[in-house]
Order: sequence, then structure tokens, then C-alpha cells
Amino acid sequence: MTTSGTFAVADRAALSGTERIDWVDYAKGICIIMVVMMHSVLGVELAAGQTGYMHLLVAFAKPFRMPDFFLISGLFLARVIDRDWRTYLDRKVVHFLYFYVLWVTIQFGFKAPGFAAEHGWAHVANLYLISYIEPFGTLWFIYMLPVFFIVTKLARRVPPLLIWGIAAALEMTHVTTGWTMIDEFCARFVYFYSGYLFATQVFALSDRARAKPVMALIGLVAWALVNAALVYDGCSEWPVISLMLGFAGAVAIIVMGTLLAKMQWLGFIRFFGEYSIVIYLAFFLPMATSRALLLKFSPFDIGTISLLVTLCGVIGALVIWRLALLVRANFLFERPAALWIAPKKKSATLQAAE
Repeated sequence: MTTSGTFAVADRAALSGTERIDWVDYAKGICIIMVVMMHSVLGVELAAGQTGYMHLLVAFAKPFRMPDFFLISGLFLARVIDRDWRTYLDRKVVHFLYFYVLWVTIQFGFKAPGFAAEHGWAHVANLYLISYIEPFGTLWFIYMLPVFFIVTKLARRVPPLLIWGIAAALEMTHVTTGWTMIDEFCARFVYFYSGYLFATQVFALSDRARAKPVMALIGLVAWALVNAALVYDGCSEWPVISLMLGFAGAVAIIVMGTLLAKMQWLGFIRFFGEYSIVIYLAFFLPMATSRALLLKFSPFDIGTISLLVTLCGVIGALVIWRLALLVRANFLFERPAALWIAPKKKSATLQAAE
């Protein structure tokens, strides 16, 4: 498939200005809920020293939770990859690095007293500096995106199937060096690159699911059964199987998003998807706060506490966003004009992908 073919589909989709694609936002909404759920559930269980019923759902989503997010992030790259380097770096590197620097500093502001109490302020300073080499906490996703954008543009004249084959091989080797950027690049780049390379097929898949919803539902049920069987049997992280489950799960999320968009059900998920990166940046604070309060004062079981913390993380992040806009602290979620290195586009609001 040629880059121009991908561009044609993305251009038809016209994700620019105020136009958006409904199923993409639904899919991103499902993704961000799963991401917040994972951090919330595992955090509650670690603090409580026991697991709850939400652990099963987190385990079920593990094979595809990040693959689908990265695949969707690469989906519209063909529309911008041939821009000049200055514009490209501004949109795809500086943009995300601004939010990484800002929010890693905010997170350290909240966590520094605890770190200092245990190891001293010198240790806190070292941790902060290291966070620019080793991504900190929940923010590794927006740290990795600029790396993927740069690698893809640099490699755009290399035969695409060769790049894809190398990326798939890296995923199946399950590289473990202890360095997040290396390990996550090897594990996730194949999905990001697939979003870029196979955009035509992705949109065609969505069109087929919209045209044949019954068959799409049957496919979702079959996928869910196979995914659950492999996860709970302990096979989901085996080489080849992990890659297949990653793509199968990404396809399932695309189909789910398409069916929800077709029926116009659960519109709040679409809203979450539209502001998925806003949620990703800010959910740590309401998540941590609600976790501490619920574990101390709530009469609920661990599973229910995990569910409530997930809800607080998602909704609380949006509340923080609205409050920031209300008090004119727009810089928390919008890059200031002074930090643009190319002519500013109409909307500066952070988006996961163009």
C-alpha cells in the first residue's frame, strides 16, 4: 500500500479543524478508560495487599490496552509526514515534549515531599533529572510518541514491509533491558507503524463493521472468548501470540467504536476519547487522592473501590481541565504561542493524533 493511498483515506476522513471521526473518538475513549483502570486497579491492590474482581478485567485488557492506543495514534500520520521538518517537529515532537516537561514537573511537585522523606532532597533532584531519560510514571506514552513520529519520518523511504517486519520481530522478542524507551519501543512500534501503514484497511474494516453490525458482534464475541482463554491460561505473552492478540484487540476496539458510533450509544465514551490525552495527563491526582480516601474510609470491597477510583480518575481529570480553563490556566492543556517553532495552527489544544 502506498503512502498516497493512506493519505487519501485520512484526507477523506478530514480530521482537521472542528471535524472529527466518531468511531475514532469512541475507540480512544475505550482505550483511555482501560489505561486509567489499569493504573487505578493495580494501585489499589498494591496498597491493600489483595486483589478484587476488577483484576480480571485489567488482565483481560492487557494484551491490547496499549497496542490499540498506539495504532490509533499512527492512523492519521500520512496526512502530515511529508511536511517540512520544522513544522513536523513542532506538531509531533515539541508539542508532546512540552506537555511531558510540564506534567512531569507537576507530578514531582506532588510526590517530592514523600520521596524526600524517604531518601532526601538530593535523591528527588536526581529522580527529576533522570525522568528526562527514563520516562516517569504514567507519562511514558507521550514520551514515546515523539520517538515514534521521528523514526517513522526518517524511515519513510525504506520499504514499508521491511520496517513492519523488523518492528514485528522486535515485539515478539519481548526485549527487556530495564529502560522504558528501549523496551516500549520494541514492544509498541509495530502497532503505531501499522496504524500509519494500514490506514486504508483500518477505515475499510470500520466501514464493513458499520455495514454488517450483526457479523461484527459475532466477531467480537469470538474474539472476547479467545482473548480470555489465552489470558487466563497464561499464554497471552508468548511470542507470536502476544502480537496476534495485540492486533486482534486493536481490531476489536475499532469495531466496538464503530458500532457505538453507529448506534450513537454511550456518548460520554466519545467525549472521553476526544479529550483522551487531557485525561491521560491529569488523572494521576484524582486517582491517588480517591484511592487514599476510599481505602481509609470506604466500607466497600477492593473490587468496588478499584472501580470507584477508576471513575474518579477519569472524571476528576476532566474536572481539573475545566477548572484550569475557568481560572485561565490554559497552559496546562494548551501549548503557549511562544513555544511554537512553526506557524501556529488554528487550534492548539492537545490531541492524540491529527
